[in-house]
Amino acid sequence: MEEITYRAADGCTLHATVTGGGGGLVLMHAGGPDHKSMIPLAERLADRFMVVLPDLRGYGRSVCTDPARHTWAQYVEDVVRLLDHIGLSSAVLGGAGLGSTITLRTAAAHPDRVRAAVLIGVEDIEDDEAKEAEIRFLDAFAARVESEGIEAGWEPILAGFPPVVGDMVRDAIPRSDPASIVAAAAIGHDRSFRSVDELTVITAPTLVFPGTDARHPTALAEEAADILPHGQLATVPIGDDLHTAVDLARATAPAIREFLFTLTE
Repeated sequence: MEEITYRAADGCTLHATVTGGGGGLVLMHAGGPDHKSMIPLAERLADRFMVVLPDLRGYGRSVCTDPARHTWAQYVEDVVRLLDHIGLSSAVLGGAGLGSTITLRTAAAHPDRVRAAVLIGVEDIEDDEAKEAEIRFLDAFAARVESEGIEAGWEPILAGFPPVVGDMVRDAIPRSDPASIVAAAAIGHDRSFRSVDELTVITAPTLVFPGTDARHPTALAEEAADILPHGQLATVPIGDDLHTAVDLARATAPAIREFLFTLTE
């Protein structure tokens, strides 16, 4: 695996790991873990793709402690900068949770750069009341991290997520900068989408794995797969039977390989 470093548009130093060869596939981790959570999946796809695993801004090696620099537009620009740095005019984008939202936002803003999309658990698209609740939730999380540390910040939250989320989050904590994690929680104050109807502008073929928790509702994944012009719902849910990143890779890789194979037919 090759480690790369590149500059974001605002000067922030960002990091990624690259493995394999072939067409470009960028896999983005969820909010909380870092790029290492995607390595088992990358290993199952690297025989056909050059798989790029970024540490998203705020996580792992990509430290960013300024809350004002955590916005969806900035995250999208980070992806475009990564593609430019590697020399890819376009790539398949994929992600879990936070990474899936960045994938959708990038596909909407830069359709020419996204060949296809893979969404592993779609983050909730809230109405105004639910959005206010999310802001309070993330602000409370940030306050706990700031006063008690990252592990204490996550402790009351992880019980509501599938076991695999807890495994990936806990694995990443020793590699995480607390001030950067606090800053990253400010993304709650930005709005990814106001309605699932906004996804109709995304023309890239998209494979959607349904989540099973309140933050990644199954019904939303089903609706997104239906409303996306070229959406496809995977039959494998991200549920309580998955306990590790290896389990996640084993469960999702076959459907991802089949989906990506259709792009080259």
